[in-house]
Amino acid sequence: METKVTSHVIKGLFLALIIIIISLVGQFTKVYLENWYGWIGIIVFPVGILLSTYFYGTQMNGNVTFGNLFVNGFKTTAVATCIVFIYTILTVYVLFPEIVDEIMDKSLDEARKQGKATEAQLQQGVELGLKIIKISLLAGSVVFNLILGVIGALIGAAIAKKNPEVSPFDQ
Repeated sequence: METKVTSHVIKGLFLALIIIIISLVGQFTKVYLENWYGWIGIIVFPVGILLSTYFYGTQMNGNVTFGNLFVNGFKTTAVATCIVFIYTILTVYVLFPEIVDEIMDKSLDEARKQGKATEAQLQQGVELGLKIIKISLLAGSVVFNLILGVIGALIGAAIAKKNPEVSPFDQ
């Protein structure tokens, strides 16, 4: 009896759900502006991909190559990244549009503390800053998650047990 292999789509959906729940908890508890909070996603995403890749190798009983493992991990990364991107769009424009203003306010407070710019210069930079923050949040959710996913997939593929059975037809 063959073991059933969990699809990369299911694993990607599950990982995206975890990231979304973490994000929602941060939004409702108002800790998303804290520096330490950003590290949670940076740790959870690649670890999730790493575990996904490792468990794929385990489900295949080690009958995989490094490339098979990496591709499965990257597919999982792609699914999770797409879902997180859609959630980010909804967050920025629908669910929590005030997040952009709160990030801008925090940035302005830090700039005022440093005292390197006048109030007029700070207010002039606000409009441009709001556009940049939105673009950064959206692009960052894609690029950053893809990079973290590739790292997780590479590490997962490296540590997973690999003992591919070679068939005479493959030679």
